Amino acid sequence: MGLLSIALLFADTRFRYLEGVRQVVAVALYPFQRAVLLPGEAFAYVGDYFGSKRQLADENSRLKEALVVQAPAVKTASQLEIENARLKALLDTAQRYPGAAVAVEVLYIGRDPFTQKLFVNKGVEAGVKAGDAVIDELGVVGQVTRSYPMMAEVTLVTERDHAVPVRIERSGIRSVLFGNGTGRSPELRFTAPSADIKIGDRLLTSGIDGTYPAGLAVAEVIDIDRDTGQMFARIACKPLAGIDRSQFLLVLGREAAMPPRPEEPAEIESAKKGRRGRR
Repeated sequence: MGLLSIALLFADTRFRYLEGVRQVVAVALYPFQRAVLLPGEAFAYVGDYFGSKRQLADENSRLKEALVVQAPAVKTASQLEIENARLKALLDTAQRYPGAAVAVEVLYIGRDPFTQKLFVNKGVEAGVKAGDAVIDELGVVGQVTRSYPMMAEVTLVTERDHAVPVRIERSGIRSVLFGNGTGRSPELRFTAPSADIKIGDRLLTSGIDGTYPAGLAVAEVIDIDRDTGQMFARIACKPLAGIDRSQFLLVLGREAAMPPRPEEPAEIESAKKGRRGRR
């Protein structure tokens, strides 16, 4: 048998007599080979699937952690961009009033929830005086009502009965904007129902009070009720300045509003008589 096997091997190697038989046997045995290998391949596939799923879950967890860590930095960067844009606009506004504008920062708002006031970080020592106008890059914020050595109190335009003389930008009509207190919109009072005022009109300071320079944005008309049964229309407005969100403001001295009012003739005569009497 051994010699026969050796002879068959030699003949197959030399003349390849069994090549066809080998191919037939290989084809016949292939399904059995696949059946034997299938459990192992299935186990390997399942292992790879769960391994990939675990890897993806770990990577997702790492990305979430990185996002949580980076979120404050991204938010801070966005806030800094907004703040820088506001500061640049405020600087451009200050250049319109050389020598008359003092930049201040809001410290805190008033404790009384029924008053519209805030406190800024500069006072008498920085030249901030009661009666000075307070603005931001968007428009009028309010007016200094008390000045201390190192801080000042600012009453906002939304404070009840706080008055700002204004004119309608479109039509030029003059009026007065009055604050209505907490939670209520300022309004134009003592305005005839027939006045040429429309929703969306912008109100600018008229400058006739000597406190606010002329041409500053104050508010926008948001509602008009002409049929009030009264002599005057009810005209509600929305302040344009960042009343409750501006961190940096400008305080404008009286010299920014208008030149000193000239003396009345009667005052001049009284001054002359006084000088003559002393002689």
